[in-house]
Amino acid sequence: MITPKNKFAYSGILVGLLLIFFAGADAWATSPGTATAAETYLWLAVLLLFAKISGLIEKLGQTAVLGELLIGVLLGNLYLLGIDLVEPAKTNEIIAFLAELGVVILLFQLGLEQSPASMRKVGVPAFLVACIGVVVPFVTGTYLVGPWLLPGLSNNAYLFLGATLTATSVGITARVFSDLKVLNSREAQIVLGAAVIDDVLGLIILAVVSAVVKTGEVGTGEIVWITFKSVLFLLGALVIGNRIAPVISRWLSKIHTGTGMKFSIMMTFCLIFAWLADVIGLAPIVGAFAAGLVLDEVHFRDFAQPELVADIRRITANCDHDTARVLDKTIELHEKNSLLVLIEPVGHFLVPLFFVYTGLQVKLDVFFSTTTLIIALCITVVAFLGKLVSGLAAGKVNKWIVGWGMAPRGEVGLIFAVTGKALGVINDQIFSVIVAVVILTTLLTPPVLTAVIQYTKKQRR
Repeated sequence: MITPKNKFAYSGILVGLLLIFFAGADAWATSPGTATAAETYLWLAVLLLFAKISGLIEKLGQTAVLGELLIGVLLGNLYLLGIDLVEPAKTNEIIAFLAELGVVILLFQLGLEQSPASMRKVGVPAFLVACIGVVVPFVTGTYLVGPWLLPGLSNNAYLFLGATLTATSVGITARVFSDLKVLNSREAQIVLGAAVIDDVLGLIILAVVSAVVKTGEVGTGEIVWITFKSVLFLLGALVIGNRIAPVISRWLSKIHTGTGMKFSIMMTFCLIFAWLADVIGLAPIVGAFAAGLVLDEVHFRDFAQPELVADIRRITANCDHDTARVLDKTIELHEKNSLLVLIEPVGHFLVPLFFVYTGLQVKLDVFFSTTTLIIALCITVVAFLGKLVSGLAAGKVNKWIVGWGMAPRGEVGLIFAVTGKALGVINDQIFSVIVAVVILTTLLTPPVLTAVIQYTKKQRR
């Protein structure tokens, strides 16, 4: 609830930010693209504060991701009102690098939240939903909607458009299921399981498309090889990483068992895997995701107090197999949560920066064209239909819930769009169109999904 006292506090924050803006206006205006370190510090502070203030959108039932994206769009388009204050931030190389690091951290976090075991348990319906939810949008976006609505672009641009439409943001859907207390329903389990597989398939598609862009037009054999290389990298990372990670953590624990060492091991795995993915021609975020999956299985037991480690080993040695297995699972769950807690502060800083910076790149003036606006709306309709169709493979459940649950693109769609823009494949028009699709699917899905679930509850009573 926003009280008069809170309103005063919010107003004070906004006024303070405006004063910072206008106080630095002269300095920023005279050195576009050549900001000093001190000016970059100030920009980071301003962008981070605006990102957090945009969290007010959660009071309207929307996600923080949407607020961060919208505040970035708002700031990035102040030039339409004759205010060029924000323009230097768009070309600041340090901010661009930190935003790119933010998306690597985001995929690392997503990997930590998943596990190979959970991916194996989702079942056939989730696998079929994921496959249809990836294939249908990709084919329609690449070979039908793209060439029809956006004629004259390169084949690579159409590939990235199709790849972007395959994305599913599991965080947005999970929040709706959780708020409505249906997280344990059959429909919710299928959607969440399918979203995990969708992420993996989407990352493979991103790797294939990125490789195609980097190496030029390739044949079917090369695409098969790239796909095989992507799968091999993920599987190899899991198998080899699960063997190496415990050894490294055990060795380094002899130097120090503090939180700092544990955090350093996490970040080392994340960044090295991101580098390895880039070396073999995959997107760095694929490596970051794989690193998260690997460390999800690492217990870091040697980082606990020596007395506690000795007690655990003594207990497991003297108890039956089932009890020992329960203890192992309890420790594993504790360590998983510990890893997520350790990386969370880094994510709080870098991940919102990625979304705000992405919003800064959106140029609203491209929508002044009626044609562009119609194209964005048409692609949004196709984006919804591509995921609704996937619900048909869900089995004997409410297919509408499954289909709408797969619909939001969220941060995953933005990652694809930013990658395409960084490779020079996506121009300002198509980038803005994709961001519009992400915004609309992210904004419209929660209320529609809520209405469908509530209607289903009434029908079952």
